[in-house]
Amino acid sequence: MAEPIHAALSRLGFRVRVYAPVGDLVAGMAYLVRRLLENTSNESFIRHRFAEGQALEALIAPPAVARLPEPTETAERPATDPADPGPFANEPHAELRRPHVRARVQASVLAAPARFGFEAPVLIDGRPVPTAAEIVSVDPGDVSTIVCRSGRAGPDEAVRALAAAARAWPAWRATPWAGRAAVLFRAAAIMRRRRAELTALEVFEAGKPVAEADADVCEAIDFCEYYGRAALRLGAGAAVLSPPGETNAYRYQPRGVGVVITPWNFPLAIPAGMATAALVAGNCVVLKPAEQTPGVAFRLVEILLEAGLSPGALAFLPGVGEEVGPALVDHPATAFVAFTGSRAVGLSLVERAAVHHPGQRHVKRVVAEMGGKNAIVVDTDADLDQAVPAIVASAFAYAGQKCSAAARVIAVGPVFEELLERLVGAAAIVPVGHARELRTVVGPLIDEEAYRRVREYQAVARTEGEVVYQHEQLPAGGWYVGPTVVVTRDPRARVASEEIFGPLLTVLRAGDFEHALALANDTDYALTGGLFSRSPVHIRRAADEFRAGNLYVNRAITGARVGRQPFGGYGLSGVGSKAGGPDYLLQFLEPRTVTENTIRQGFAPVE
Repeated sequence: MAEPIHAALSRLGFRVRVYAPVGDLVAGMAYLVRRLLENTSNESFIRHRFAEGQALEALIAPPAVARLPEPTETAERPATDPADPGPFANEPHAELRRPHVRARVQASVLAAPARFGFEAPVLIDGRPVPTAAEIVSVDPGDVSTIVCRSGRAGPDEAVRALAAAARAWPAWRATPWAGRAAVLFRAAAIMRRRRAELTALEVFEAGKPVAEADADVCEAIDFCEYYGRAALRLGAGAAVLSPPGETNAYRYQPRGVGVVITPWNFPLAIPAGMATAALVAGNCVVLKPAEQTPGVAFRLVEILLEAGLSPGALAFLPGVGEEVGPALVDHPATAFVAFTGSRAVGLSLVERAAVHHPGQRHVKRVVAEMGGKNAIVVDTDADLDQAVPAIVASAFAYAGQKCSAAARVIAVGPVFEELLERLVGAAAIVPVGHARELRTVVGPLIDEEAYRRVREYQAVARTEGEVVYQHEQLPAGGWYVGPTVVVTRDPRARVASEEIFGPLLTVLRAGDFEHALALANDTDYALTGGLFSRSPVHIRRAADEFRAGNLYVNRAITGARVGRQPFGGYGLSGVGSKAGGPDYLLQFLEPRTVTENTIRQGFAPVE
């Protein structure tokens, strides 16, 4: 094929290699057919130039398009009907490449500061409760900007909130499954209507770049829609055998009053997911948001109350974890604790919840997601054009502040040098800036503590390996740290084994694929992992042996979607079923079996 090109290259003095498939006939024929289809396609350059004789100038001319057509605006979607919810579908992310979408989001971001400084009080039984102290959340990209002033609950407020939730529980438990699901569906509709506003608030309070913030709001909507449908399914119970003479029913009931302790890095989606799952199962919830993002969590509570949630079913308890956490977890009324955050705090919660207290008539259930030290293995045959952008996105998007972010890259043998060279080049052009700028990929770290911790690890990296790239041209006014790439030979080095939660990527070399897999698995964590390979054998082996709750092959390892990639790990990455998956609600329920003998000995009428 393309003999004129071969001849032209030869005349210019270039070496021309003509290659052909070798091996099984069927595979070879498939390759030949694919080439024939490409070269004879209606859009084929080779066909147009050499078979049809079209002029080169016409073929390389840019398309004569003045502007791209914009999709028509869809009508506002009504709340899902519990009687006919239809199949679940993910909320589409904003197409920021489209001018009208981009303009709408930018307008909301520009308007957001006018609402800053708003109050987020402690809410118990739907009523604000004054506290002696407050929490002030600031914009981590411009720490002089105050975003929200929230209440600061202590042990007394914790006890009051749990007591109020216990009083509200019988009525909320008695609400039909469809009624509870309807609250979630209405909340999803309200989030859609307020999507741009919620996105803008995340941009400033969490330092989350615009596209990431929009995706977080979409995930919150997805959780409401997905768990609402899951509740309708579980409300019907599960099928069990009923032989002649008896009926058996398998039903689910809520656990009681639970505590939900949420992180700052997904400030709307994770609180929405944990709280709504517990609520739709018929439990009452005391929500303790992260100190850094109480404003976003308060908006979630407002939305759920607007959607018709019973005020007593959800208490809002902003506070410092060390001050309010023990009172919430230790209380005998607490039936379960759902937590997302650090390994140290998660393990301490598991330990505290295991202690039985007087008056406690249950064993507390703990659902905890505790982070990871996630690895991506790059095989010798990997497509680096695919691998490098995916690694950079996984490691540096949102400044590496995702529990799923890539922290280690393990390159197999011959691919190491080229991969490292390209990673350094790609890291050098990652945009760093304030989250409100659409170009930003690496925004600020969340607070001064995170800033100091990551800076310390950058210093450690210079003693444990070779820092091959570190971005230092940083904006002023916020907690900014640029992408860093370090190469180490020691898989037990701190930068290769400890969770950093920042834009620092450690690169290791493996002798072969088996060695790479062993290095990837040499960690206490088991959250996410990735593999870039064209070998079906290696892909199958990784699927069986890679220590990760979520394994991604030939793609980025962040960006799990509800219902597609249910999220969660094992080992010291957490305990419990995967968020956004078919088993998640079961953690907040108690199964019961009721058996009735239907061969009656007489009948007693109702008096």
